[in-house]
Amino acid sequence: MSAQAASLSYTWRFRLVLLMLTVLALVVASRIVYLHLYDDVFLKNQGDARSLRVVSIPAHRGMILDRNGEPLAVSAPVESTWFDPREFVADPAQVRLLARALDMSEARLKRLIKASVDKKFVYLNRQMAPTDAERVLALGLPGVYSQSEYKRYYPAAEVATHLVGFANVDGVGQEGMELAYDAWLRGGEGSKRVLKDRLGRTIKDIQDLKQANPGQDLSLSIDLRVQYLAYRELKAAVQQHRARSGSAVVLDVATGEVLAMVNQPSYNPNDRSNLNVAHLRNRATTDTFEPGSTMKPLTIAAAMASGKYTPESRIDTSPGYLRVKGSTIRDHKNYGVLDLGHIISKSSNVGASKLALSLEPNAIRNMFFNAGLGRATGSGFPGERVGKLPYVPEKRLVERVTMSYGYGLSVTPLQLAQAYMAFGGGGIRRDLSLLRTEVPMPGERIMPERVARQVLDMMEQVTLKGGTGSRAQVPAFRVGGKTGTVHKVGTNGYEEDQYVAVFAGVAPVQNPRFVAIVVVDEPKGQEYYGGEVAAPVFSRIMAGTLRLMNVAPDKLGLPIEQQLAWKSP
Repeated sequence: MSAQAASLSYTWRFRLVLLMLTVLALVVASRIVYLHLYDDVFLKNQGDARSLRVVSIPAHRGMILDRNGEPLAVSAPVESTWFDPREFVADPAQVRLLARALDMSEARLKRLIKASVDKKFVYLNRQMAPTDAERVLALGLPGVYSQSEYKRYYPAAEVATHLVGFANVDGVGQEGMELAYDAWLRGGEGSKRVLKDRLGRTIKDIQDLKQANPGQDLSLSIDLRVQYLAYRELKAAVQQHRARSGSAVVLDVATGEVLAMVNQPSYNPNDRSNLNVAHLRNRATTDTFEPGSTMKPLTIAAAMASGKYTPESRIDTSPGYLRVKGSTIRDHKNYGVLDLGHIISKSSNVGASKLALSLEPNAIRNMFFNAGLGRATGSGFPGERVGKLPYVPEKRLVERVTMSYGYGLSVTPLQLAQAYMAFGGGGIRRDLSLLRTEVPMPGERIMPERVARQVLDMMEQVTLKGGTGSRAQVPAFRVGGKTGTVHKVGTNGYEEDQYVAVFAGVAPVQNPRFVAIVVVDEPKGQEYYGGEVAAPVFSRIMAGTLRLMNVAPDKLGLPIEQQLAWKSP
């Protein structure tokens, strides 16, 4: 082929290619014009498909409040950052920038990215402050986004945590009242369609698809002032006596409401990074113990309700011990002849045992059961235990007598408090409530009003000079109660050097308003009796409660200045 022919062939091919490119450009241009002028809906839909998103609207979890409206659990708006591994470019520079913004180590972030290659949604950091999340988004990294959430915060922290409990990072109740009333508090999520920019930030709300239903608030029965008071005094006592644990409960006699419920050790629900799971449980409702001599007032009540005994009835406890079926029941010393009141104030095991043997076989057990032992308190607290109240066959005399002074059965601190309500409530035991109520909880009469009144007067002797609970006295008020010092059960029976110190009491005696129970587990040192360890805590808690509630003193003969000074400002 000549040079001329070759040149002509090249020119022809060039022109053909140029023509084809021109035609293609005209086709594309005409399509663009058509779409813009006649079919712009298509372009809009395609653009929206890349920027319109349906996002959830988190529901605001209801608040938990004390009886006076003080917040115990609230929800604050936060942001959670996340990324789409399909969009994120994991080059070293971007990883370094993102780790710094998240306050996360590069190594940890790299591990997270490596483990998420097959996923579409991976959290980077949950529940961040909005300003911190904005700093992450400001990097402009592709595939990094954020979403709005709520974080639970507990203003009272460890003071009320065993009662209030906590919710997890997803807003689901895990412990306490957060768990018990999760459905009430949680509400329902909503959804909406939004327009997002290339960085995943919401720039416009397009349409509400489903309204979020906020959770409902929950008003508890506790008074945060009394709760703080009880927590402070219990914590101080547990530390002072180097005890293993402790619990305290305060009840309103008239309504059955729980005004305070505290435990030691506790934990901070706002920071659970180093949480000891053993500290989670609400010991006032889950931990059981043998109540010991705190059962003697109920034994006396059973004896008097039988019609066989009066307060003046006398029992010979000589010589200070009693043989029953080969077992020996002992008192601290030979108290001789005692009336029923002194059986309580001297805490005579022999006296209680002789009463038990003289009654119908199940008389004392029935009184204990009617007082609320061996069954739920009605509080509805999750995981509440009912303790143990065994049936004792008629022929098993040892078990009958040991039950009369509080051995061979087990109770929770809350159950014991409920049982003592009958003495303050004129013989009526009420169900307990952890929610604020405008009307008294349902109750049942378990002993005649006369018997309840008489036993309460006997219990006052315990707190007077010479009684085992004299340290439970409250200035300006008459107080009735009972001490208990119980040997703990070990692998080989009762331990000689491990005790539970207990005090249960009612005040004021003249017009009972409150019941308080203090339990201290394994106090160490020279003081371990209920009257030495638990009674002083009761005194301080009850004194503070009476003052906070503006209850008038019922001890006669006080100077007017002292009465006026007692009143809260």
